[in-house]
Amino acid sequence: MNEDLPKRRKAFEIGQDLDLLSEDELRETVAMLREEIARIERAIDSKSASRNAAEAFFRR
Repeated sequence: MNEDLPKRRKAFEIGQDLDLLSEDELRETVAMLREEIARIERAIDSKSASRNAAEAFFRR
């Protein structure tokens, strides 16, 4: 039954002791953090575009 459930990602805490993680876990963590960085950058871009649109609207 549990085989149908999506695999949960392990939480990573900034500053965590890396000696406790295997090489594969470290690689997975790097991939997860890269995905999170991309997600954050998309949010920044979206907010910036919204702010620019609002500034352009109110400059009229």
